[in-house]
Amino acid sequence: MALRRLLQTGVCRLLASLRQQPGGWARAALCVLAVLLVLPWLGWAPQPVVRMGKPQTVTTVNPKMGVHTRLTDEVEEWKVQRSLEMVREMGAPWIVEYFPWGYYEPEKGHFEWSHADMVVNHAVNQGLTVVARIDYVPAWARPGQDSYRYLDEAHFADLADFVYAFVSHFKGRVPYIVIWNEPNLSMEWGMRPPDPASYTRMLKLCYQQAKEADPNVQVLAAGLAPTTAPPGNAQAMDDLVYLQQMYDAGAKGFFDGVAVHAYGGTFPPDDPPDPAVINFSRTELVHQVMVQNGDGDKPCLITEGGWNDHPRWTRAVTPAQRIEYTVRAYEKAQQEWPWCRAVALWAFRFPWPQGTYQDYFTFVAPDFTPKPIYLEVQRYAHGQPLDMGEQAP
Repeated sequence: MALRRLLQTGVCRLLASLRQQPGGWARAALCVLAVLLVLPWLGWAPQPVVRMGKPQTVTTVNPKMGVHTRLTDEVEEWKVQRSLEMVREMGAPWIVEYFPWGYYEPEKGHFEWSHADMVVNHAVNQGLTVVARIDYVPAWARPGQDSYRYLDEAHFADLADFVYAFVSHFKGRVPYIVIWNEPNLSMEWGMRPPDPASYTRMLKLCYQQAKEADPNVQVLAAGLAPTTAPPGNAQAMDDLVYLQQMYDAGAKGFFDGVAVHAYGGTFPPDDPPDPAVINFSRTELVHQVMVQNGDGDKPCLITEGGWNDHPRWTRAVTPAQRIEYTVRAYEKAQQEWPWCRAVALWAFRFPWPQGTYQDYFTFVAPDFTPKPIYLEVQRYAHGQPLDMGEQAP
């Protein structure tokens, strides 16, 4: 930015000098033309003007449809707006978005909401319901630790304070928050063995602060990584076991619903639930744990999930299967799971290519080109028959 301002100042001074010389206007015009040619080469193309426009509503046959938008690192406002427009145009009323604590409270008590406000305001303007995932530890809350997933119990209150500030700031705009992400994995728990009792203590503090800020906000327990890890595994804990141990530690009464990660792998969405299998219907087993603990009246919200169509990944399916399974998953939740409030699949779009199998989870390319799955899901959401075309296996 400093170099850009310096160039702008230098160009202005040069133009002023040229205009004072004989024939200066012609030379000034040539100078302006040269600058216009050089700026795009330097990556300084003029940005589109962003106007909020009138509030929109989502047209869909399935009000449970959603996507995980991943706009955390999308810095250009027009791209944020276009992403959310495309979500609405696809027919999905729900989004899950990541709001990293460390981005928005870089120093204790100092909050920087500008980017978060931009994302939320555009989402609300598009008629979307926002589910906010909150985690990512700022450096000041993890002294001596490299992992931004590490938060010791001495700093749980700091996270709860941030939750209070977040809920207060976004009251009326963000109705759902998720506390942490996949704490049943060591890598998501600061490279420590998973500890459901410790997470429950964190959840309790955050729940109390969230409700103090806004009694109407809905606090979701973290989406757990679906895993069949055996007992004693230091890297992961079975998600069903972890959730039960949360109840054993007193979590009941300290969340309003449970976030669920429902990845299908190579299995269709109607593959039956089995504790030994990772599939989309494993969501039913998560709900069963809730029922067994007297929480059957609380909702599940799928905040990650779906299928991948990478041509060489062993856990992927074909593009045609991905379309079929995705539409059926949305349909299944609407027709068969009254306790499932939303299905937000991973991931709508990344700001730039990931260069990994992750790119094959997306609905839209970084340049906003809609993939076949986007177009087919859009047809489903608008009550039109699917047109698989060249996607047929």
